[in-house]
Amino acid sequence: MIRALEAGWRDLPPFLAVALGAGVLLYFSGITEPGPGWLWLPAPLLVASVLLLHRAPLRAFGLGLLGAGALGFAVSLWHAGRAAPVVPIPARALVVQGVVQSVDLLPEGRRVTLAAARLDGGDPLPRTLRLRLRSGDPARPEPGDTVTLRALVRPPAPPAFPGAWDFQRAAYFAGTAGSGFGIGPAEVTRGQGSAPPLAGLRARIEARVTTALPGPAGAIAAALLTGGQSGIPAPDMAAMRDSGLAHLLSVSGLHIGIVMGLTFWLTRFGIACWPWLVLRVQSKPWGSVVALAAGAGYLLLTGLQVPMLRSFAMAAVVTLGVMLGRRAISMRVLAVAAAVVIFVNPAAILGPSFQMSFAAVLALIAGYEALQGRLLLWRGEGELWRRLAILMGGLVLTSVLAGAATTPFGLHHFGRLQVYGVAANALAVPITSVLVMPAGMLALALMPFGLENLALVPMGWGVEAILWVARGVAAWPGAALVARPLPAWGLAILSAGFCWLCLWKGRSRLAGVPLIVAGLLAGAVTRPPDALVSADARLVALHAPEGVFLWRATGANRLTRESWLRAYGEEEALALPAEARGAVDCAPGLCRLRLAGQEVALLLPPAPVRGVPRGNDRLTPPPGLCGTAAVVIAPEPLRGRCEGSQVIDRFSVWRDGAFAVWLSPAGARVVSDRAWRGVRPWVPGRPVPRGSPLPVAPSDPEPSPPA
Repeated sequence: MIRALEAGWRDLPPFLAVALGAGVLLYFSGITEPGPGWLWLPAPLLVASVLLLHRAPLRAFGLGLLGAGALGFAVSLWHAGRAAPVVPIPARALVVQGVVQSVDLLPEGRRVTLAAARLDGGDPLPRTLRLRLRSGDPARPEPGDTVTLRALVRPPAPPAFPGAWDFQRAAYFAGTAGSGFGIGPAEVTRGQGSAPPLAGLRARIEARVTTALPGPAGAIAAALLTGGQSGIPAPDMAAMRDSGLAHLLSVSGLHIGIVMGLTFWLTRFGIACWPWLVLRVQSKPWGSVVALAAGAGYLLLTGLQVPMLRSFAMAAVVTLGVMLGRRAISMRVLAVAAAVVIFVNPAAILGPSFQMSFAAVLALIAGYEALQGRLLLWRGEGELWRRLAILMGGLVLTSVLAGAATTPFGLHHFGRLQVYGVAANALAVPITSVLVMPAGMLALALMPFGLENLALVPMGWGVEAILWVARGVAAWPGAALVARPLPAWGLAILSAGFCWLCLWKGRSRLAGVPLIVAGLLAGAVTRPPDALVSADARLVALHAPEGVFLWRATGANRLTRESWLRAYGEEEALALPAEARGAVDCAPGLCRLRLAGQEVALLLPPAPVRGVPRGNDRLTPPPGLCGTAAVVIAPEPLRGRCEGSQVIDRFSVWRDGAFAVWLSPAGARVVSDRAWRGVRPWVPGRPVPRGSPLPVAPSDPEPSPPA
């Protein structure tokens, strides 16, 4: 291995991007916030690496890997430190006034993003708010307008369970204070504030596209041109997702490749049609420059989304390579693109967009590099039938490689497997490339003249064809299978093996295969929680061999329920039985889950009587329960203590968020969301009871429950 490293060290630079990402993951995996001194750690490592580069390149590369990892850690720490602090949001109806930054079209209305928002006339918030206007509200705000309305606003939701997707972390790095919905009509004052560049143009394009193409086709066409997917109806979004075509809605490499490719060839064609000009300039460099400008405009128009940042960074390096006569697509280009995205937004590495986008491109580059010799043999003398065969085979191969590379990441984040994605993409991708995107580009060019309908109509035909494919494939038996998600540690092992397999040269690259297999098998050796309690105690899940039994109170969060079922790999939950059913035994007021010689007891509050208001009565454990059950769960505050048992009640989740419970012969392991995430800038502080100057210890009951 050492000899292989010494012989091929010049092929190792792409691993620096892997180390950079590993440093980002190391920062986000901690439960305490590092001190500012860590910002200076990368400098000596990187300087030492540069000094040793010519004398001992292998040692220099080792120090470079450490320096890149430290740099990723430091960049994440710097971004977290410069972000605006978390803003407390009052839990009541508020009069909100702010400047519109963007407008999202919804199937049933509009949603606005407000900057410098004032709550009940207070100071401007340092973060943005996202508010959905009332259905049927006649207001038509545009970016730059000032909007005033009465609304219910909530801060970002905590994770649905310990280890689930952290909405508060995502909102912290996105600069979002919260979201909500209007309960009164919106008042609009035109042009009183400033909006991001191209935000107004984006809104006008969406409006004109949806006017020309009403319904789902118009929403999808607008998404392809501006990047906003909020207007797509839920059934059509589900069909695109289940058929494996959802990536077409996320503007990325395919879209910017079409935009820049068409611009490149049209520019060269235009130069070739002008004899005076073609004798004086080289068409390829000028075509590259114009294509890069078109790509930059498309990037800004679609809102600087992560896949587009990756694609444009690659396109910029590729364009520079074309102008200099160097190789266009390579692993180093992809590594540069990954580094650019990480420096701009390190938190993006945790999301499915970054992971699936880079995994797909990495697999495509590695796959075509490995098959390059065979493809050249297939080309033969360039006969037409061979070209067509290579074209169709290339489409299938691209779908297979990209689908295989992104499946583990999609399984981790969404818990679903798209079985027929190759077939759907083989039909839909050519339609997108040949008809939809070229017609969309032409529509953008014709909009200043009011002639966009000439191009939008055929674009709508193509979108309808894609929808027809998506709905048809999604209706096939077993099109989208529900499976238990891969755990985060398994995905990390798989990713390490995948990067080694794709980036390393020679037979040693096969050492990544066992790591990929180990990551795929991680879900089989990882037990999901035996019990879950939501952050508002309105949902409790008991996981038994028979399935997931769910207790649900009025007002329980639907998204939390869906997240739980996805984590368990289940389609539906079971209602608590009236009598014993396998490991779950229920009686009036009490349900027991018995596993591994341990017991979880769920105290059930009495059913409300219509017309009789319920007080804040606390549940009382029945005699003999405390000390017998390893864990006692109560959706309401318990009266007194429960010696010998761990208690999760209404006050527990108020203090520490959602809870997860694992049972084993040695006892019960109880983990709260606060213990899982630790003390980080995006984690709200522990709440303090009314009238108490200090936080209360976890075992002490509070005098009054939260609202």
